[in-house]
Amino acid sequence: MSYFTERHGMRVPIERTSIITIEMYALLFDCCESYYDYISWKFPEQCPDGRGVCGIDMEKLNNYLSFEIPTLFRAYNKIAKPYKKNSGFSQDDEDFDQYALLDFVEFVGQNLNDIKKRISHSYFGHDDMIFSKTSDIFYDYHSEINDIFKKTGLLYTITENKIVERVVENSVLSAEVENALNSVKEQGTKELLEEAVAMFKHPNPAARKIAVEKLWDAFERLKTYYTTLDKKASAAKIVNDMSGGHVDFINLFNDEFKALTDIGNGYRIRHHETNKIDITDVRHYDYFFNRCLSLISTAINYLS
Repeated sequence: MSYFTERHGMRVPIERTSIITIEMYALLFDCCESYYDYISWKFPEQCPDGRGVCGIDMEKLNNYLSFEIPTLFRAYNKIAKPYKKNSGFSQDDEDFDQYALLDFVEFVGQNLNDIKKRISHSYFGHDDMIFSKTSDIFYDYHSEINDIFKKTGLLYTITENKIVERVVENSVLSAEVENALNSVKEQGTKELLEEAVAMFKHPNPAARKIAVEKLWDAFERLKTYYTTLDKKASAAKIVNDMSGGHVDFINLFNDEFKALTDIGNGYRIRHHETNKIDITDVRHYDYFFNRCLSLISTAINYLS
């Protein structure tokens, strides 16, 4: 449902961002907390009469998470929402690991179990819970978390596989391209492409370096796709098939193959000698990834 100002184009568009503020953190953390009953099977607080689980044991949860997600924000040794220090409002006051929060979002989603039955226990003022082996409640959680990501402009999504991925805007990578990559018959190339895509979607910017490295490894392996030919002849066959034998396109694709090879060798992507060019702006990794993927995704359409 949209509001009046949305329907009439009167709202300022939400800024799309990958930076989680304290306010965004609070929304996501509160949503996770609201599902504690559904993970209490894992950290059960037992009813005093010993007849069942009546809630979550926060001490057990906190102890477990101190090892499972050690950098998750804590206050007084308990997981909590971060707060502004000294009543300030500068970015410097937001002292927390936002990627640990995304780990926590995944952790809750991956441990949800449906409550088959609640039995009111009026003497103790709580419900005893009986759990099933299903986790249909995840779909409610999935919807609520993604709604928060959307309304706050956060460039993340939790998938039906219960993992958080970054939403990549203006990228070559699409569902169609991903399906094409999955159709590659040569297993080694396919595995490298899958690893590259997974790392590219990872929320942590540091993963993009690995994504580009894996993609360039896939690009180099792709050149040897035709195993009855040597690397140069195999690459020439791929280019010829892509161009349909048209000289102008042969030259075009040859130039792009060479340019990508030079990038992989000249920048700190596949090699790490001191004479390689460092990539210090994480956005450049997106550029390199998209450029290389564009050629690979085109080439695999022509593989025999």
